[in-house]
Amino acid sequence: MIPSGPEAPAAARSFVCEVLAQFAPTLAESIVDDVRLIVSEMVTNAYRYGTEPGDSVLVVIVPAVELVRIEVHDPRRKRPEYKPESAIRARGRGLFILDALAARWDVDDRPFGKIVWAEVAC
Repeated sequence: MIPSGPEAPAAARSFVCEVLAQFAPTLAESIVDDVRLIVSEMVTNAYRYGTEPGDSVLVVIVPAVELVRIEVHDPRRKRPEYKPESAIRARGRGLFILDALAARWDVDDRPFGKIVWAEVAC
């Protein structure tokens, strides 16, 4: 569980590094970098659009032989949306990053919120 706030993405990146170092120590550094970027984008979206002050997000990392699964649980059921590109706005690229780096990703509803998940091939 990570408290929702501006520091949440950094905390999630640190958590990912710890989990992968312990449970997938031979994972290529490029895969670790991709997972770290994906979790950062997913937690940023959860913090900005899926929580309110005082909420937390749950980050789950499941390293397996052929993939790493990342899950971010938040308390709102509102699904992520693609934002139109803008040279002015420095936001709205998170889902495009998921498309580019994840083998697949989706959103699952849960009774009190949603799970945004992604899988990165190893």
